[in-house]
Amino acid sequence: MSFQAAAFAFLFPGNAMTNSLLATAYISIFPNLLLYFVPPDIDTGALNVLVSFAVGGLLGDVFLHLLPHAFLGEPTEENAVVVVDNQKNVLIGTGIFVGLFFFFFMDKMMRVINGGSGHHHHHPLPAETHEHTHTDPITAAAANNNNNNNNNNNGIKLSAYLNLLADFTHNMTDGLAMAASFYASPAVGATTAVAVFFHEIPHEVGDYAILVQSGFSKQKAMMAQFTTAVGAFLGTLIGILIEEEALSNKLLDATMPAVGLMGTDVTCSDLVIPFAAGGFLYIATVGVIPELLAITGNAKKDKKQAFAEFVAMFIGLGLMFLIAWNDIPA
Repeated sequence: MSFQAAAFAFLFPGNAMTNSLLATAYISIFPNLLLYFVPPDIDTGALNVLVSFAVGGLLGDVFLHLLPHAFLGEPTEENAVVVVDNQKNVLIGTGIFVGLFFFFFMDKMMRVINGGSGHHHHHPLPAETHEHTHTDPITAAAANNNNNNNNNNNGIKLSAYLNLLADFTHNMTDGLAMAASFYASPAVGATTAVAVFFHEIPHEVGDYAILVQSGFSKQKAMMAQFTTAVGAFLGTLIGILIEEEALSNKLLDATMPAVGLMGTDVTCSDLVIPFAAGGFLYIATVGVIPELLAITGNAKKDKKQAFAEFVAMFIGLGLMFLIAWNDIPA
């Protein structure tokens, strides 16, 4: 048994239901515990390197595991033949778009509710639910405090609470992805868990910085972040219910031809992974990468920062490639 297979077997020793709950616990608890050791004014450059690594991991999971599984499935035997069903592919593609649109809708509505750029807190982390500006967090916070007194403080507080709401929703999607991935196969589940775990670290650090700079104490900010983790478990439980119902229907109708959405064999549970893939695509490409394009104007510093971010991104992608290449058997 390879080291990878042994490590995944140790981390995920149970069935799909147990493993998806374990994965949700890993990605919800450990990144939040790390916040105790993180200063709220963490260096922007260091955080962006972490974010670049997370982007590589997310995109690697999307393109090397989630999308291939969504369109082709997991091989059940050697030299398995894949039958191309154009209508099925259209539904899967639609599921990917719905996932992407869902995060666009959430992002847009959060900005509308928060009044656009007005009273919006600027921060170094490219979270998917905030205004994408490139202002140093400490400078922006000081400017906000000096410009408008009570109204501005209320705006910052609103932004912080909206951030928590969006984080809760984002974590629900992660939970859905956990359940769908582990029910698809141990390999898909393990790679998705790794990708989401490394994404959660910079994501939680950035959101923690927002809360502290918006007036939360360090302890209250950590507790608020732990509260949003409930969304991940709720999403996982919903995903488990969907997958278990789908399994029950398959067992009951084993002798009947599979009929799913619009006359295809695609069921609602089959669209959870495409939905998650679309959500991850939005987070990485629309929510994160535009922030990484920001420069300081110092050519030497920008070149060094860009190189570090490129390397970190390819390390994240390479990790996903190695895991996918040495797939553990379903």
